[in-house]
Amino acid sequence: MTTETVWEIPEPLSVCDIRLDDHTVTILRQHGNTSGPRLVLSHGSGLAIDLYYPFWSLLADDYELIVYDLRNHGWNSVGSQKDHNIPTLIHDHDLILESIDRLHGSKPTVGVFHSVSTLVPLLSFSELYSGLVLFDPPLCKPGASQIELHAAAEKAAAQIRRRGHRFKTREEFTEFLRYVPAFTRVVPGVAELMAQTTLRPSASGEDYELRCPREYEAQLMDYARSFFPLIDLEWLSCPIKIVGADPTLPYSYLPTFDVGDVTRVDYDFIPDATHLLQLERPQECAAATREFLERHELS
Repeated sequence: MTTETVWEIPEPLSVCDIRLDDHTVTILRQHGNTSGPRLVLSHGSGLAIDLYYPFWSLLADDYELIVYDLRNHGWNSVGSQKDHNIPTLIHDHDLILESIDRLHGSKPTVGVFHSVSTLVPLLSFSELYSGLVLFDPPLCKPGASQIELHAAAEKAAAQIRRRGHRFKTREEFTEFLRYVPAFTRVVPGVAELMAQTTLRPSASGEDYELRCPREYEAQLMDYARSFFPLIDLEWLSCPIKIVGADPTLPYSYLPTFDVGDVTRVDYDFIPDATHLLQLERPQECAAATREFLERHELS
Protein backbone atom coordinates (compact mmCIF):
# COMPACT_ATOMS: atom_id res chain seq x y z
CA MET A 1 0.00 0.00 0.00
CA THR A 2 1.42 3.42 -0.98
CA THR A 3 0.91 6.61 0.98
CA GLU A 4 0.01 9.72 -0.98
CA THR A 5 2.61 12.48 -0.65
CA VAL A 6 1.18 15.86 0.32
CA TRP A 7 3.48 18.87 0.52
CA GLU A 8 2.26 21.37 3.11
CA ILE A 9 4.09 24.68 3.01
CA PRO A 10 4.46 26.16 6.51
CA GLU A 11 3.33 29.65 7.38
CA PRO A 12 6.16 32.14 6.79
CA LEU A 13 7.96 33.62 9.78
CA SER A 14 7.30 37.04 8.26
CA VAL A 15 5.52 38.48 5.22
CA CYS A 16 6.36 41.88 3.74
CA ASP A 17 4.95 43.77 0.77
CA ILE A 18 7.69 45.30 -1.40
CA ARG A 19 6.51 48.08 -3.71
CA LEU A 20 8.20 47.74 -7.10
CA ASP A 21 6.44 50.63 -8.86
CA ASP A 22 3.25 52.67 -8.57
CA HIS A 23 1.07 49.68 -9.48
CA THR A 24 3.08 46.60 -8.48
CA VAL A 25 3.85 44.88 -5.19
CA THR A 26 5.73 41.63 -4.61
CA ILE A 27 5.23 39.64 -1.42
CA LEU A 28 8.45 38.71 0.37
CA ARG A 29 8.38 35.75 2.78
CA GLN A 30 10.87 34.58 5.38
CA HIS A 31 11.26 30.90 6.31
CA GLY A 32 13.85 28.72 7.97
CA ASN A 33 16.47 29.49 10.60
CA THR A 34 16.83 33.24 11.06
CA SER A 35 20.19 32.84 12.80
CA GLY A 36 21.65 30.94 9.84
CA PRO A 37 23.23 32.22 6.64
CA ARG A 38 20.77 33.91 4.27
CA LEU A 39 19.58 32.42 0.99
CA VAL A 40 17.36 34.39 -1.39
CA LEU A 41 15.33 32.14 -3.70
CA SER A 42 13.12 32.62 -6.72
CA HIS A 43 11.79 30.49 -9.55
CA GLY A 44 11.46 29.79 -13.25
CA SER A 45 9.00 31.46 -15.61
CA GLY A 46 5.39 30.38 -15.22
CA LEU A 47 6.03 28.68 -11.87
CA ALA A 48 6.10 29.85 -8.22
CA ILE A 49 8.72 29.66 -5.49
CA ASP A 50 6.37 27.67 -3.22
CA LEU A 51 6.39 24.94 -5.88
CA TYR A 52 10.08 24.42 -5.04
CA TYR A 53 9.27 23.55 -1.43
CA PRO A 54 10.46 19.92 -1.85
CA PHE A 55 13.89 21.46 -2.53
CA TRP A 56 14.12 24.45 -0.20
CA SER A 57 12.50 22.68 2.74
CA LEU A 58 15.69 20.60 2.93
CA LEU A 59 17.64 23.79 3.70
CA ALA A 60 15.24 25.30 6.24
CA ASP A 61 16.87 23.90 9.40
CA ASP A 62 20.21 25.59 8.78
CA TYR A 63 19.55 28.65 6.62
CA GLU A 64 17.42 31.75 6.67
CA LEU A 65 15.32 31.52 3.51
CA ILE A 66 13.91 34.64 1.87
CA VAL A 67 11.58 33.58 -0.94
CA TYR A 68 9.71 35.69 -3.47
CA ASP A 69 7.71 35.26 -6.66
CA LEU A 70 8.52 37.18 -9.81
CA ARG A 71 5.97 39.86 -10.68
CA ASN A 72 2.71 38.39 -12.08
CA HIS A 73 3.49 35.00 -10.48
CA GLY A 74 2.62 33.08 -7.33
CA TRP A 75 1.33 35.18 -4.43
CA ASN A 76 1.46 38.36 -6.52
CA SER A 77 -1.44 39.90 -8.41
CA VAL A 78 -1.36 40.24 -12.20
CA GLY A 79 -0.33 43.65 -13.50
CA SER A 80 0.58 45.16 -16.84
CA GLN A 81 1.77 42.79 -19.55
CA LYS A 82 4.03 45.43 -21.11
CA ASP A 83 6.23 45.40 -17.97
CA HIS A 84 6.65 41.63 -18.01
CA ASN A 85 10.22 41.53 -19.34
CA ILE A 86 13.81 40.97 -18.25
CA PRO A 87 14.81 44.64 -17.72
CA THR A 88 11.84 45.14 -15.39
CA LEU A 89 12.65 41.93 -13.49
CA ILE A 90 16.22 43.18 -13.00
CA HIS A 91 14.86 46.44 -11.58
CA ASP A 92 12.53 44.44 -9.29
CA HIS A 93 15.36 42.16 -8.16
CA ASP A 94 17.61 45.05 -7.12
CA LEU A 95 14.81 46.71 -5.13
CA ILE A 96 14.00 43.41 -3.43
CA LEU A 97 17.63 42.81 -2.43
CA GLU A 98 17.91 46.30 -0.93
CA SER A 99 14.60 45.78 0.90
CA ILE A 100 15.77 42.49 2.41
CA ASP A 101 18.77 44.18 4.00
CA ARG A 102 16.61 47.02 5.27
CA LEU A 103 13.92 44.74 6.72
CA HIS A 104 15.99 41.84 8.04
CA GLY A 105 19.42 43.33 8.57
CA SER A 106 22.54 43.08 6.49
CA LYS A 107 24.50 39.82 6.34
CA PRO A 108 26.19 37.62 3.72
CA THR A 109 23.58 36.58 1.16
CA VAL A 110 23.56 33.84 -1.49
CA GLY A 111 21.09 33.89 -4.38
CA VAL A 112 19.50 30.61 -5.48
CA PHE A 113 17.68 30.81 -8.81
CA HIS A 114 16.35 28.54 -11.55
CA SER A 115 15.89 28.75 -15.31
CA VAL A 116 15.02 32.14 -16.85
CA SER A 117 15.18 33.86 -13.44
CA THR A 118 18.92 33.09 -13.29
CA LEU A 119 19.43 35.80 -15.90
CA VAL A 120 18.29 38.44 -13.41
CA PRO A 121 21.19 38.32 -10.91
CA LEU A 122 23.66 37.72 -13.73
CA LEU A 123 22.60 40.92 -15.49
CA SER A 124 22.10 42.97 -12.32
CA PHE A 125 24.58 45.58 -11.17
CA SER A 126 24.00 44.58 -7.55
CA GLU A 127 27.06 43.52 -5.58
CA LEU A 128 25.13 42.36 -2.52
CA TYR A 129 25.61 38.64 -3.17
CA SER A 130 28.35 36.64 -1.50
CA GLY A 131 27.63 33.78 -3.89
CA LEU A 132 25.16 32.45 -6.47
CA VAL A 133 23.73 28.97 -7.03
CA LEU A 134 22.03 28.77 -10.43
CA PHE A 135 20.02 25.78 -11.57
CA ASP A 136 20.01 25.07 -15.32
CA PRO A 137 20.43 28.65 -16.55
CA PRO A 138 19.66 29.35 -20.23
CA LEU A 139 23.16 30.31 -21.35
CA CYS A 140 24.76 30.08 -24.76
CA LYS A 141 27.79 31.09 -26.79
CA PRO A 142 27.61 33.04 -30.06
CA GLY A 143 27.34 30.74 -33.07
CA ALA A 144 25.73 27.32 -33.19
CA SER A 145 24.90 27.32 -29.49
CA GLN A 146 23.10 30.66 -29.79
CA ILE A 147 21.15 29.56 -32.86
CA GLU A 148 20.05 26.33 -31.17
CA LEU A 149 18.93 28.08 -27.99
CA HIS A 150 17.06 30.81 -29.86
CA ALA A 151 15.23 28.22 -31.97
CA ALA A 152 14.28 26.25 -28.84
CA ALA A 153 13.10 29.43 -27.09
CA GLU A 154 10.95 30.41 -30.07
CA LYS A 155 9.41 26.94 -30.12
CA ALA A 156 8.82 27.06 -26.35
CA ALA A 157 7.08 30.46 -26.61
CA ALA A 158 4.76 29.11 -29.32
CA GLN A 159 3.92 26.08 -27.18
CA ILE A 160 3.19 28.29 -24.17
CA ARG A 161 0.70 30.37 -26.19
CA ARG A 162 -1.19 27.19 -27.14
CA ARG A 163 -1.20 25.78 -23.60
CA GLY A 164 -4.44 25.17 -21.74
CA HIS A 165 -4.91 27.91 -19.18
CA ARG A 166 -8.32 27.33 -17.56
CA PHE A 167 -9.40 24.26 -15.61
CA LYS A 168 -12.68 23.32 -13.95
CA THR A 169 -10.90 22.04 -10.83
CA ARG A 170 -7.38 21.78 -9.45
CA GLU A 171 -7.75 18.00 -9.77
CA GLU A 172 -8.34 18.38 -13.51
CA PHE A 173 -5.07 20.32 -13.77
CA THR A 174 -3.23 17.69 -11.70
CA GLU A 175 -4.48 14.95 -13.99
CA PHE A 176 -3.42 17.00 -17.03
CA LEU A 177 0.14 17.25 -15.65
CA ARG A 178 0.41 13.46 -15.45
CA TYR A 179 0.47 13.41 -19.26
CA VAL A 180 2.95 16.28 -19.68
CA PRO A 181 6.40 14.83 -20.56
CA ALA A 182 8.24 17.50 -18.53
CA PHE A 183 6.57 16.24 -15.34
CA THR A 184 7.20 12.51 -15.72
CA ARG A 185 10.27 12.55 -13.41
CA VAL A 186 9.08 14.82 -10.59
CA VAL A 187 8.87 13.46 -7.02
CA PRO A 188 5.46 12.35 -5.70
CA GLY A 189 3.10 15.16 -4.77
CA VAL A 190 4.62 17.78 -7.09
CA ALA A 191 1.68 17.73 -9.53
CA GLU A 192 -0.71 18.52 -6.68
CA LEU A 193 1.67 21.20 -5.38
CA MET A 194 1.81 22.70 -8.89
CA ALA A 195 -1.98 22.97 -8.92
CA GLN A 196 -1.92 24.61 -5.48
CA THR A 197 0.80 27.15 -6.26
CA THR A 198 0.28 28.10 -9.94
CA LEU A 199 -3.54 28.23 -10.21
CA ARG A 200 -5.95 30.79 -8.76
CA PRO A 201 -9.76 30.98 -8.88
CA SER A 202 -10.95 32.89 -11.94
CA ALA A 203 -12.87 36.16 -11.57
CA SER A 204 -16.15 34.30 -12.07
CA GLY A 205 -15.27 31.76 -9.39
CA GLU A 206 -16.45 28.98 -11.69
CA ASP A 207 -13.04 27.58 -12.58
CA TYR A 208 -9.29 28.08 -12.14
CA GLU A 209 -6.73 29.91 -14.24
CA LEU A 210 -2.95 30.16 -14.34
CA ARG A 211 -1.62 32.73 -11.88
CA CYS A 212 0.90 33.82 -14.51
CA PRO A 213 -1.11 34.22 -17.75
CA ARG A 214 0.29 32.20 -20.62
CA GLU A 215 0.65 35.34 -22.78
CA TYR A 216 2.92 36.85 -20.11
CA GLU A 217 5.04 33.71 -19.88
CA ALA A 218 5.43 33.51 -23.66
CA GLN A 219 6.34 37.20 -23.84
CA LEU A 220 9.04 36.73 -21.21
CA MET A 221 10.52 33.90 -23.27
CA ASP A 222 10.54 36.15 -26.34
CA TYR A 223 12.30 38.91 -24.39
CA ALA A 224 14.69 36.64 -22.51
CA ARG A 225 16.25 34.96 -25.52
CA SER A 226 17.76 38.30 -26.55
CA PHE A 227 19.70 38.31 -23.25
CA PHE A 228 20.99 34.70 -23.36
CA PRO A 229 24.27 35.55 -25.18
CA LEU A 230 25.02 38.72 -23.18
CA ILE A 231 26.24 37.05 -20.02
CA ASP A 232 29.98 36.71 -19.45
CA LEU A 233 30.46 34.40 -16.48
CA GLU A 234 34.15 35.22 -16.28
CA TRP A 235 33.35 38.76 -15.05
CA LEU A 236 31.34 37.72 -12.00
CA SER A 237 32.67 39.16 -8.76
CA CYS A 238 31.34 36.46 -6.40
CA PRO A 239 31.70 32.65 -6.35
CA ILE A 240 29.13 30.91 -8.53
CA LYS A 241 27.82 27.37 -8.74
CA ILE A 242 25.89 26.20 -11.80
CA VAL A 243 23.95 22.97 -11.49
CA GLY A 244 22.65 21.77 -14.83
CA ALA A 245 20.30 19.13 -16.09
CA ASP A 246 21.84 15.91 -17.38
CA PRO A 247 23.32 16.94 -20.75
CA THR A 248 22.94 13.38 -22.08
CA LEU A 249 19.13 13.56 -21.85
CA PRO A 250 16.94 15.14 -24.53
CA TYR A 251 15.97 18.53 -23.16
CA SER A 252 12.32 19.22 -22.39
CA TYR A 253 12.56 23.03 -22.26
CA LEU A 254 15.82 24.58 -23.43
CA PRO A 255 19.19 22.98 -24.26
CA THR A 256 21.57 22.49 -21.34
CA PHE A 257 24.73 24.53 -21.85
CA ASP A 258 27.97 22.95 -20.64
CA VAL A 259 29.97 25.65 -18.84
CA GLY A 260 32.71 23.26 -17.77
CA ASP A 261 35.28 25.29 -19.69
CA VAL A 262 34.55 28.53 -17.79
CA THR A 263 37.32 28.78 -15.25
CA ARG A 264 35.52 31.01 -12.70
CA VAL A 265 32.43 28.78 -12.46
CA ASP A 266 31.91 25.64 -10.41
CA TYR A 267 29.82 23.51 -12.78
CA ASP A 268 28.11 20.20 -12.17
CA PHE A 269 25.01 18.39 -13.35
CA ILE A 270 22.48 16.06 -11.75
CA PRO A 271 22.42 12.65 -13.50
CA ASP A 272 19.03 11.60 -14.90
CA ALA A 273 17.53 15.02 -14.18
CA THR A 274 15.90 17.36 -16.70
CA HIS A 275 15.22 21.08 -16.55
CA LEU A 276 12.95 20.67 -13.49
CA LEU A 277 15.83 19.14 -11.55
CA GLN A 278 14.90 20.70 -8.18
CA LEU A 279 11.49 19.03 -8.43
CA GLU A 280 12.95 15.73 -9.65
CA ARG A 281 16.07 15.40 -7.48
CA PRO A 282 15.54 17.80 -4.57
CA GLN A 283 17.94 16.00 -2.21
CA GLU A 284 20.80 16.03 -4.72
CA CYS A 285 20.14 19.70 -5.54
CA ALA A 286 20.11 20.62 -1.84
CA ALA A 287 23.32 18.66 -1.31
CA ALA A 288 25.01 20.50 -4.20
CA THR A 289 23.91 23.81 -2.68
CA ARG A 290 25.24 22.89 0.76
CA GLU A 291 28.57 21.67 -0.64
CA PHE A 292 29.09 24.97 -2.45
CA LEU A 293 28.19 27.03 0.61
CA GLU A 294 30.47 25.04 2.90
CA ARG A 295 33.41 25.09 0.50
CA HIS A 296 33.22 28.87 0.22
CA GLU A 297 32.62 29.28 3.98
CA LEU A 298 29.18 30.74 3.35
CA SER A 299 27.47 28.29 5.72
